[in-house]
Amino acid sequence: MNTHAATKFPILLVHGLFGFERIGNITIFHGIKEALENAGARVYVPSLSGAHSNEVRGEQLLVQIAHILEQTGSQKVNLIAHSQGPLAARYAAATHPEHIASVTSVSGANHGSELADQLRKAFTPGALPEKVADTLIAGFAHFLALLSGNPQLPQDTLQALDALTTEGVASFNRKYPQGLPAAWGGEGAEQVDGVFYYSWSGIIKGTLFEEGHNIVDPLHLACRSYAQLFQNEKEQNDGFVGRYSSHLGKVIRSDYAMDHLDTVNQTAGAVRKGADPIKLYVEHAALLKSKGL
Repeated sequence: MNTHAATKFPILLVHGLFGFERIGNITIFHGIKEALENAGARVYVPSLSGAHSNEVRGEQLLVQIAHILEQTGSQKVNLIAHSQGPLAARYAAATHPEHIASVTSVSGANHGSELADQLRKAFTPGALPEKVADTLIAGFAHFLALLSGNPQLPQDTLQALDALTTEGVASFNRKYPQGLPAAWGGEGAEQVDGVFYYSWSGIIKGTLFEEGHNIVDPLHLACRSYAQLFQNEKEQNDGFVGRYSSHLGKVIRSDYAMDHLDTVNQTAGAVRKGADPIKLYVEHAALLKSKGL
């Protein structure tokens, strides 16, 4: 049996905004859970609200962590989280470090998202456009929750959007600063309160015609369009999150040639030639194992 990634503690793959565990045959972490299990890890994918605040999603995560600890008899878990997911993971680690062995941020909005900033500017609080957008996006979030078998989870798209803006995340960071870099673009402490912190992410590089299968992927085309909205991290973003905005703890690397959804191996594994997100997850689990985690 392959035990290359057989970590001491179970791994939880934590999804971000509009994420889900499974809809039919579609999983948000495409092929990643299976690859980690084949390499010896025990892996779980908790179900969180597809759209809500970092604290609400963090509390949901803590409930599921408690169930997994009881089920497995383990003392801690390793959290590997994508997009908004690292903020929920960081909340869990900051409030209950005794249950968390490590937090790994994958393309995480740890300092906010310029895309969220631009979207928020488009909606004047209390005005009709905001209400319309909220209704439409909330309906989509509820639809995803229904399909994934979790219609009972609350959804609040404006809370989610506010939680991802630069201002919103700055407020969150003041309360939960563990693992954050002291200087912009730098690294944070690798270990805080007994919890290890890591991050890795990608950026959109080159022209569309260099993108391999991504050239026909509508999600990648959307990421390229969103990338044009960035100002502070122009040409240094994955379409949703800026390169340096993703930094947390020990930075493995923040310029892999992948867009925001490539880092969860979407769509269905169609990523840039030479990029292998599944390999990155397995290699990271091997790192956690080497740390005794």
